[in-house]
Amino acid sequence: MSQRQIPEASVARLPLYLRALIDRAEAGVESMSSGELAAAAGVNSAKIRKDLSYLGSYGTRGVGYDVEYLIAQISRELGLTQDWSTVLVGAGNLGQALANYGGFADRGFRIAAILDADPAKVGMTVAGVEVLHQDEAERIIKEEDVAIAILAVPGDAAQEVADRLVEAGVTSILNFAPAVIQVPEGVSLRKVDLSIELQILAYYEQRRLVSDDLANGAVRRHLDGLPD
Repeated sequence: MSQRQIPEASVARLPLYLRALIDRAEAGVESMSSGELAAAAGVNSAKIRKDLSYLGSYGTRGVGYDVEYLIAQISRELGLTQDWSTVLVGAGNLGQALANYGGFADRGFRIAAILDADPAKVGMTVAGVEVLHQDEAERIIKEEDVAIAILAVPGDAAQEVADRLVEAGVTSILNFAPAVIQVPEGVSLRKVDLSIELQILAYYEQRRLVSDDLANGAVRRHLDGLPD
């Protein structure tokens, strides 16, 4: 890892760069300019140069960045060069979809256990992992040395489950539950709210429809010989 403290906004962009770089590496690309990487990641090139400077990577004038080397740098900085035992809490539809997502394992996140409070789900096998009762959380977290938990539980249960996980030793939580939860200082929390993301998309779709309607209205007025 680099010795400099990297700003949170830059850390959030590193996975975007990594994904773009891996795509290009798989296509046989050996080097990329900051402009090419910016286009692939959807970020402006000035931000890329600034973000990568925190890693001590400045590229080579006229050549750009070595793709494989930059993949290794970012992966190391993000902690992806080691395996992370992860516990998934919630074996409902969302939990099962997350368990079956191959991207976790590809990035070094091993689902060590899937937990659920519903007796009807306990004993099921999801993505090759047996669902255990939520009461097994403390034992699993200690035995598997789990630091990261993924919450896919109902909103009204999220805070209680998070509290229990933190008490058992979890220090990072990815929350998919439709609830705002609180964690103690020193515990990292990331929220993924699919409904909010859809509402944001709906906002842009609505603006696009209004813009199209206004444009079509202007065209009709022009064809009718009316002033705009």
